Formats: sequence, C-alpha cells, structure tokens
Amino acid sequence: MAKESQKENTKDQKATKEQQKAAQHKKENLSQKLQLTEVPKGPVAPLPKGYKVRMAEDYRTRVLPALMKDFNLSSPMACPKMTKIVINIGVSEARENIQALDLAKEDLMLISGQNPQVRRAKKSISNFKLREGMPIGVRVTLRGIRMYEFFDRFVSLSVPRVRDFQGIDPRFFDGRGNLNIGLKEHHIFPEVNMEKSPKARGMNITFVTTAGDNKKGKALLEYMGMPFKKPEVKKPAAK
Repeated sequence: MAKESQKENTKDQKATKEQQKAAQHKKENLSQKLQLTEVPKGPVAPLPKGYKVRMAEDYRTRVLPALMKDFNLSSPMACPKMTKIVINIGVSEARENIQALDLAKEDLMLISGQNPQVRRAKKSISNFKLREGMPIGVRVTLRGIRMYEFFDRFVSLSVPRVRDFQGIDPRFFDGRGNLNIGLKEHHIFPEVNMEKSPKARGMNITFVTTAGDNKKGKALLEYMGMPFKKPEVKKPAAK
C-alpha cells in the first residue's frame, strides 16, 4: 500500500510539473504576441548609423563660416542659429464641430512628424461665442533633427507650391531676428491628403533664432535657403 501511495504521489508531482511547464509556455507565447502587437515607445524606426541631417551639416560646413566672415565674428558660438520652429493652426469651427479639430491635428502631425498640442481659449469672448477652455487650435514646436528636416522640406518642396509666389517679405521679421510667416493654405505640403481634408486651412510658422536683430536673422535664413523677396529696382524716369 505504501509503495502504491508513493507511486501515486510521484505521478501527481510529474503531472503538476507538466502543468506548470505548459502554463509557463503559454505565458511566454502570450508575451511574445503582446510584444509584437504593442505600439513601440519612442521613435518608430531607429535612425541608421552615421545618419546626418542635410540642413544641419550645411549649416556647420557652409553657413557658419560665411556668417563669421560677414559679421567679423571670432567665435562660432557668437554666430546666429535657429533654435526652434513653432507651427500654429487655428480651428474656429471646432466650437461647433469637434471633428474639425481632429482633422487639423492629423494634418499637422503628418506635416511636422510630431504629435500636436491642443490649444484652448484663455478667456471668454461673447461676441465670438467663445468660452474659456474651449479648444480653438493646435500647435507644434520642433527642435533638433525634426526642426532641420522640416525646414529642408519647407524650403525645397512646399514654398515652390505656393500660388503666385514672389518671395517672402523681409518685413515679416519681428525685430529680434525671428521670422513669422502666414500661409493661407496648408495644401502646399505634399504630406496632406486632399481627399481627407478638402478645406484649406491657414497656418502660422515662426522660425526662432538667436540673431537678436533682423539683419543677422535674415542673413542666417537666406544662407540656409529661405527665398526672400528682392527689393524692387526703380527705373529712372524717361526724359
């Protein structure tokens, strides 16, 4: 009897061990499936080794020495540089249709490659049917690699698609070397799908620099490829 009870105990122990192994195997399979289906945190795809941003390299190799020569600067740290780009889209119809805000947010995400921030009204204005805290726009602040990539795409692809474009007016500078550009249509960006967002939206883009004055700010952006409007040459009056 004792031998039979011992055999039964060993059988039970083996069965429990097999059940534990099977349960552990199921957990491992589930964890692998979850790892495959979960959205990865951070950048979706890592940058390749040795990747260099074209505009950032151009600033270091060509723009920086040219600015030092033009303004007689002894240190490269004294040269003006671009620190950030701020993009704003106002969505006035979001007061009545919140889906318009979602469309603008999706478009700005495609344009900038970064998740936008929803901007809300700071105070109530009865004439505009606006209450404090209502969502009225979206905003994105780009720095580093995304800033240079957006600037490159804006100058190379988007600006040539502006209708009747004659150059950016230098009067758009704010006196401290920062350039504010207002666009009537966001369809100039090739990332925007015309079928999903047929309505043209205006947007404001601010290029923030460390220039301190308009002269250095214009020289910096002009060397980087910003197409400014050339001053009109007045022809002498015919005698």
